[in-house]
Amino acid sequence: MNATSSTPTHHADADAEPADADAEPADAADPADLSVTPLSDGVVTLRAHSLEDADAIAEQSNDAESLRWTTVPRPYTRENAVWFIEDNLKAWGSADAKRTWAIEWTDDDGTPRYGGTIDLRPTGAPSAGELGFGLHPDARGRGVMARAVRLVVAYAFATPVWGAPVTRVHWRAVAGNWGSRRAAWAAGFTFHGTIPGSHPDPDGGPEALDTWTASITPGEPLTPQTPWLTAVPIEGEHVRLRPWRLDDVDAVEPRDDDPEHWMPSRSILRRETFPTWVRNREERMAEGTGIDWCVADLETDRALGGVTVFSRGGPVSDVAELGYQFFPSARGRGAAKEAARLAVGHALAPTSEGGLGLRRLVAETAADNEASNAVLRAAGFVVFGREHAVDRLSSGGWGDGLHWELLPD
Repeated sequence: MNATSSTPTHHADADAEPADADAEPADAADPADLSVTPLSDGVVTLRAHSLEDADAIAEQSNDAESLRWTTVPRPYTRENAVWFIEDNLKAWGSADAKRTWAIEWTDDDGTPRYGGTIDLRPTGAPSAGELGFGLHPDARGRGVMARAVRLVVAYAFATPVWGAPVTRVHWRAVAGNWGSRRAAWAAGFTFHGTIPGSHPDPDGGPEALDTWTASITPGEPLTPQTPWLTAVPIEGEHVRLRPWRLDDVDAVEPRDDDPEHWMPSRSILRRETFPTWVRNREERMAEGTGIDWCVADLETDRALGGVTVFSRGGPVSDVAELGYQFFPSARGRGAAKEAARLAVGHALAPTSEGGLGLRRLVAETAADNEASNAVLRAAGFVVFGREHAVDRLSSGGWGDGLHWELLPD
C-alpha cells in the first residue's frame, strides 16, 4: 500500500478529508453517468467504484497494515467508505481533479472481487501526476498492485489527463512500506532517495517520518530497472546466513577494542543505531546494490555478526565486493570463515541455480588486520595489490591497505 492518506489510496490529501462519521452520505451517483475510463490487462481490471465496494473498503482501511502506513480515519466506518466512493466518482466530472479506480481481481474460485483502490492526482502542473494506492488484504501478495500501477501509468502517458500531456508520474511512501515500494519497483519506477521528516506519523506521534520518492517518464519500460536482491537463507555446518531481524539488536556487542581504521564507523553494528542500520541494508537490497546476511549460530539462531556482498558503483552486475564483521564473542571459532565461504558460494553460483552468477569478487582490508586477512585466504582470495599509507592510525601514523580478489575456477 502506498504512503499517506486520509483515504484508502494512502496519500496525503489536503483537499479531500473524509466526511465526519455522523454526516449523511451524499446521494449515490450512477457510475454510468460519469466518464470513468475502465482499464484492464486481462488479469486485473480498473473500474468505477460502486456502493457495493463500501464494506470491503471499510475492511481494508481498518486492516493493521493500512493503519500502519496511512492516516485513514480510526475507526474507518462504512459511512466514510460511502463518502470516499462518492467523492471519487464526482471527481471524474471535473477537468482538473484526481482520477480514481477500484481494482478488481479474480480469486482462486474464479470470482471477481474488489481488490483495492488506485488513483492518479494532479500535482503543481498538468504535466505531472502522483500515484496513490492501497490493496485489500485478500489481494496482497499476488502481483495485483504492480499490474494496476502499470495500467494507470500507461493511461497517464497516453492521455492528456488534465488538458496537457503527462510527462512524469511520481510515487512516494513512508519509509519502511516495502509492499508499496515493491509495486513501484515492479512497474519500472526510478527511485530518487529519502526525504527526511516529511510525513506525519499515522499513529499520531510527534516526530515526522521519512518518505521514499520515485518517478517514471514516458518511454521507460514498465518493468524493474534494477534487481531486487534477497538475503536467501543458507545453512552451513555451524552457522546459517539469514535476513536480519530487529530483535537481533539483543546480540549486538560493543567493539571498542577494534582499531578505528579496520572498518568505516558508519558500517559498524551498534545497538543505538541498529534499526536505521538494518533499514539501510534493506534499502541496499531493494536497490540491487548489495545483499546483507545476519550470520547466526546454527543451534541457537543467535546473531554472531554479518556478511555482505555489495557493489560500490550501482547495482551488482558481474563483480562485487565481500565484507563482514563479527561480535567479539563470536571470533576465534571459525564462524567468519564459514560464513564467508557460504556467501562466496552464493555469489559465484549461476543465476540458474539461484546465485548471483558473478565472475569476480574483490575485498579490501587493513594490512594489519590479520584475522580478517585469514578469513579471505581461507575463502580462496589472493592479494593483487597493496596501497601504501592509506589508513590513518590512532598513533598518528599511516597504515597500508590490501586489495584481494577471487575468480572462480
